[in-house]
Amino acid sequence: MIRDIEKSKDLDKVLKQLPGGAFLTVKNDNEVNTMTIGWANFGIVWGKPILMVAVRKSRYTHKLISKAQDFAVSVPVEIDLDKELDYCGTHSGRNENKIKKCKLHLTESKSILSPIVKECDYHYECKIVYSQFMDQSALDSSIKDQYYADDDYHVLYFGEIVESYKYDE
Repeated sequence: MIRDIEKSKDLDKVLKQLPGGAFLTVKNDNEVNTMTIGWANFGIVWGKPILMVAVRKSRYTHKLISKAQDFAVSVPVEIDLDKELDYCGTHSGRNENKIKKCKLHLTESKSILSPIVKECDYHYECKIVYSQFMDQSALDSSIKDQYYADDDYHVLYFGEIVESYKYDE
């Protein structure tokens, strides 16, 4: 059963899970990929509910999301998907079908082209409204040294949350 939820409902649970991982899924044309994210921001920007995700330019997902109009974030809050999150965060969709390998299932989203990971319980469907490559000259040097020593910077994608729901079977 799918239950629509307020965009801020249970956000404390989702934010608590986020450092442990969530699935970012993107579809462009006939290509679909899921990767694990551990960073994201929820907030209000331009009067809209926004979920901002960061994707490094070196990632296969970047190839897809840079051409896509939307993305989905699926969060396993009450379900243990640690092994699947680990696998999807350490293997590339360029080389294999991670969804199939992890025995996960994608299902159609309600309002966007990118699918959700069915096994998760919380889902956010987002329409991309802005993207920006990180300006390394504006970044604090301690963050640069810790996270970007290899100069593999993120592109920030701001997605308007158009649907948010909990998926219970």
